[in-house]
Amino acid sequence: MIEAPDMNAWMDEVKAQPDAAGIGMMLMHRGVVRGTTRAGDPVSSMMLGVDRERLAEILEEARTWEGLLAVRAWINEGLLQVGDDIMVVLVAGDIRENVFAGLQRLVGMLKTEVVSEEEKP
Repeated sequence: MIEAPDMNAWMDEVKAQPDAAGIGMMLMHRGVVRGTTRAGDPVSSMMLGVDRERLAEILEEARTWEGLLAVRAWINEGLLQVGDDIMVVLVAGDIRENVFAGLQRLVGMLKTEVVSEEEKP
């Protein structure tokens, strides 16, 4: 397990970038290992794998999406326990419609194209 980055530090870095005057909203997502599957079965831990190359590609692509001015993502790896962080994602952009859509699209891509999860009972 790797320690998650400081989300406030990420936001401060984004606010300090040259084009920060165009930022009207920042959203963050913090995914954690829950104690049940989506079906409600108990989970004690999760084995999490990450395709780091695909992660880099997706982040590069996301930086081109409409209205987004900053994108960050960190993903944990290895054997995680209930309550451990799975991922932290930051999206900053011009207006809420673009930022909400960007966060939802990015997290969806990370979950389907970057991580592999195996929940353990």
